Amino acid sequence: MSDLTQAAVAAPDTVAQTVPPPRGRVRWVICGLLFAAVVLSYIDRLVLGVLKPQLTALYGWTNSGYGDITGYFQVAYGLGFLLFGWLIDRIGPRTGYLLAMGAWTVGHFAQTLVTSTTGFALARIPLALGEAGTFPSALAAASQWFPKKERAMAIGIFNAGANVGAVVTPLLVGFLIADLVLDWRWAFVITGLFNLVWLTAWWRLYHPPHSHPRITPEERAWIEAEPVETTGRAGFLTVLRHRESWSYMTGRFLIDPVWWTFLFWLPDFFHSRYGYDLKNFGPPLVAIYIMADVGAIVGGWYSSRLLKRGVETGRARKQAMFACALFALPVMFAAQASSIWIAVAMIGLACAAHQGFSTNLFALPGDQFPRYAQGTLIGLGGFAGATGGFIASKALGALLDRVGSYQPFFLACGVAYLVALLIFHILNPRYRDVRICSM
Repeated sequence: MSDLTQAAVAAPDTVAQTVPPPRGRVRWVICGLLFAAVVLSYIDRLVLGVLKPQLTALYGWTNSGYGDITGYFQVAYGLGFLLFGWLIDRIGPRTGYLLAMGAWTVGHFAQTLVTSTTGFALARIPLALGEAGTFPSALAAASQWFPKKERAMAIGIFNAGANVGAVVTPLLVGFLIADLVLDWRWAFVITGLFNLVWLTAWWRLYHPPHSHPRITPEERAWIEAEPVETTGRAGFLTVLRHRESWSYMTGRFLIDPVWWTFLFWLPDFFHSRYGYDLKNFGPPLVAIYIMADVGAIVGGWYSSRLLKRGVETGRARKQAMFACALFALPVMFAAQASSIWIAVAMIGLACAAHQGFSTNLFALPGDQFPRYAQGTLIGLGGFAGATGGFIASKALGALLDRVGSYQPFFLACGVAYLVALLIFHILNPRYRDVRICSM
């Protein structure tokens, strides 16, 4: 089994029935490393959002200025997704993740050197470019190590790292800045040091299944039981010729802005709507992202359970996505909630729905595309999502400066998932394997 970077394409829902479940658990150790990397990536990107009220008071930031920081972060993130989607197909997840986290760690530390919104926007460019490699590398590694029937569960587990990072960040930053009364720069320094520990562990522990020193023969057979496309390459234009690619990209374009905006703007929403600050908005954010964590795992578990019952792959994914879309609807009323905890319940439910929806959407490249095309598609999807996020951030910043209300944003969030699923189904009704001639 060669050191490829993308999910195995198998006959629908099939792991060779003659291969028993393995004794080895190396693949779950790999999943744990992927989970930790996603946690760190979200901590690093969210420190600024938690500090936003304090930095606004210190340096006179406007909502439009902060919208520029988050918006241009997403532009660089989208471009980085294109780069890493293409690159991971060629260098593999081991080297790819080292390069990605190394780049974003440089950008993370660079934020200690600036104070203006323009300075932060520039300092965060390497942060965004590196963090764009997180999910292409993680999805590549997961699809190297997990057969299709376990893949959505594995993706759900490391996707849940986003929520753990979002839970840890306000608590950690609040402790460092509000309780220990450290300068705000220490929040970036201390969180950045965790990355160096992970980089060492990844270099020592990650190898592809065929060359991993600790894998058992049974576990290797379990992983390699699915048929795999031959090695090849596929460029952007080749991938874009297929409707299935556009179904994935459109889904990312419509739902990613919801998640991005929650990540970057929720502390400001709680501050402006309910008067919460760095000392006390930690618990609401923790509650929201714990709910999101549950949604990520349940969304992957639900479709995996359907697959094990014999439901065809496309129907299982779409059924799980539809259920998640329904759970997102109540967030339309969050801006008018009479108490912060009612708002937290609505937003938390929407975040859980988002994570469950995206877990199944993220499975599409591995489900339908040959290995050599998956990184390219993941890159295109990330670029589409970041483009939607840039539009949303710029629009929300301008809206808040002019109108001062989050209501239009929450209305859009509530319907985004049903609209995304409808377009997804129109473009990809049969959810069949895509055959691409390699370059």
